[in-house]
Order: sequence, then C-alpha cells, then structure tokens
Amino acid sequence: MSSAIPAPEPARFPYAAMVVLATIAFTAITTELLPSGLLPQISAGLNVSEPVAGYLAAAYAAVIVVTVVPAARLLGKIPRHALLVGLVLTFAASNAMVGLAPDFTAAMVARLVGGLAHGLLWTTMAPFVARVVPADKVGKALAIVFSGNSLGLAIGAPVGTALGGFLGWRSAFLVLAGFGLVLTVLAFFLLPRVQRISDAVRPSLRKAIAQPGVKSVAIAWPLLVLAHFALFTYIAPFIREAGFPDYAISLSLTVLGGSGLLGIWIAGLTVDSRPRRSLLVTTAAIALSMFFLPLAVGNFAVALVLMTVWGAGLGAIGIYNQSAILRAGGEFQEAANGLTVLTIQLGITVGALYGSAALVVGGPLLVPVAAALPVVAAWIITLAGKKHAYPPGRRERVWLEPRPVRPEDVRVAEPSAPPSRPRP
Repeated sequence: MSSAIPAPEPARFPYAAMVVLATIAFTAITTELLPSGLLPQISAGLNVSEPVAGYLAAAYAAVIVVTVVPAARLLGKIPRHALLVGLVLTFAASNAMVGLAPDFTAAMVARLVGGLAHGLLWTTMAPFVARVVPADKVGKALAIVFSGNSLGLAIGAPVGTALGGFLGWRSAFLVLAGFGLVLTVLAFFLLPRVQRISDAVRPSLRKAIAQPGVKSVAIAWPLLVLAHFALFTYIAPFIREAGFPDYAISLSLTVLGGSGLLGIWIAGLTVDSRPRRSLLVTTAAIALSMFFLPLAVGNFAVALVLMTVWGAGLGAIGIYNQSAILRAGGEFQEAANGLTVLTIQLGITVGALYGSAALVVGGPLLVPVAAALPVVAAWIITLAGKKHAYPPGRRERVWLEPRPVRPEDVRVAEPSAPPSRPRP
C-alpha cells in the first residue's frame, strides 16, 4: 500500500466570479455618471435649475468621502459575500428610488444611499479578489474587474444617456435598477463564499497608515486621478479652443474610455511580473501626452493619439496602484484600500477645482499642461517608493540582482592529466 499523499489540485481561476465583479463595477460607474448625461431632463422633471440638479452628482461623491472609512469599520464583521450581494441590491434600490422620486429631496436621498454603497464597494472588492484567486493571479483578476470601470465610462454612461433621451430620464434609472436586480441574483450564486478568518485583525486606519508604503500609494494614486479629472472635466473647452470639429467631444470621450480597456489589458499582463517598471513608464507616458496635447491644435488626429495614450495610461495605473496598496497594506489591506478610496474621491473633487482654476488663469489650452504637473509629482513618489510602496516584481529582479546559481549550471571539472615528465 502506497503511503504517498496525492498533491492538491491547483486552484482554478474563478472567471465567472471575476466577470460578475466586473459587471458590478460597470453598474457602479454607470450609476455614478448617469445624472451628468441627463442633467437637463432631470432639471426639468424635478423643477429645479441645472446647477441644483448637478448636486445629485456632487452629493454622490461627497457621501463617499464622509462615510467610507467609518462604514467599513462598522460593517467589517459581515461576510464579504453577503456584503457584496447587499451592495449590489442597494445600487438597484438607489436607482429605482431616483427613477420614482416625486421631488428633488427624494432623489437626493436616493443618491446618498447609492454613494454610501459605492464607497463600501470599492473598499471591499479588491481585498475580496485577493482572497479568492491564487496569489500569482491577483493582477490578472484585478485587470478583469477594473475593465468594468472603463466599460461603464465608454458604454454604460453613453447608453444610459441615450436611453434617457428616448424613453425619459426616469426610465433610464429604472432600467439600471432592473439590471441591478438581475446582477444581485448572479452575485448571490456565482461569487464564492469566503469564510471569515477567526483571528483576522479588525480594520484599523491608523495601523494601515503606519504600514511602510501605504502613505506613498495613498498620495501618488490620487494625484494621478486629480490630474485626469482636471483635464477630463474641462475637455470640452479645450477641444473648442483647439478648433476641432463638433463631433470631437463625444469621440474624445469614447476614445478615452475605449483606450482604458487597452491599458487594463496591458496592465493585466505586467502587474504580477514587472509592476514597478511598468508603472513608471505608464506615468511618464501620461505626463508627456498631457504636456504635448496643446501642441496638437488644429490636428485632431494627433490629439486622438495623445488621448489614446492618456486613456490607456489611466486604465493601467488603477491596476498597478490597486495591487500596490494591497501589498503595502499587508494584514490591514482592507483599511488601506478604504484609505485610497477616500483619497481618490478627494482627488476627483480637488481635480475639478484645480482644472477650473487652470482654465480661468491660463485658458483652455493650458489646462493639459497644468494637469501634467500632478502626474510628474506622482512619478517622483513612485520612483522614491522602491522599497515598500512600489517594489520591483519577480521578473524585474533578474537584472537588479545577481542571478542565482542553479545546480544544473554547476559542472564538476574533470581532473587534468598529470604533467608529463621531462625527457632526458
């Protein structure tokens, strides 16, 4: 009777679960952006001015900043599977409440509920991914999940806006709510149930910040997001000032969203093996594309190429930084991830204000140059964070460290022949 113990089967990659998570991300981004595309209709339907209707988008982001950390601590003991399913259901309820809202106050309450779910979702999802996939496939899994973000930007928001134009803004929110209900059922059955570790540490923001590298990632990543929204928010004035055709605004937004998918795909191939080098190159490419964008005045083809680089870089940096914060956070990765959700929302808010100031002071053509400056700052932080925040990957070490000697490379020298005796 053999005493050999069979080797465990290799863990399978949960493709179905990752697709569900990507669809959840798609729903969250579409929910966040939908009011912006339907602002005139919402304004007329709720009998408020367009600036007041815009508060539905601003309040969504504001509630994330205020609630993400305390809510994550309060709900830290809920099993992750149940929490994710509940969050998807909350998105569905929020959109249904907006679609049925009798007045602006009711719509605002519904959006606050959605914002609360949004912050919790991004605090929970990445650590959940790290728990359910093999350690060497986390980057690949994050790339799949984050593709939902770009799809929400490139497809979800435009389709929702078009649907609102055909059927009315309320119908757009109700359709999104129905989609959320279907997604809730899929999440319940297809997302793995992760057993809570009995001795797991309680989420602690203070201890997460104390982890080496966390502060660097929590500053560099939001700086990149700040730069993006400084330019993205005011891309229309730039395009008009540059003399591009009327269709350039919608085409530019589509290019930014579509190229983000390309960046996510590239990041998925490199994040587990060459994360540091790839992030440095990507950040530099974003900075250069923004710096050169004003030089493309009158040449829309060149501008589209630069926007493609910008959009692809934006998609990629999310993967690289998400992987970095999970690694730097260690046993406090959920709290560290919650910290980045908070700082990124601050980056979005400050980015819009920063872009507005650049627009007023320098004019539309200098907004891209102003946006590039925070990217340079993020590149410097990344370069300095070699030890803890952005260490080299397994394939980057090959040329950074001496190559280990393998047993098969060692050859035993054959004994040399004895020296011949001199002839007399």
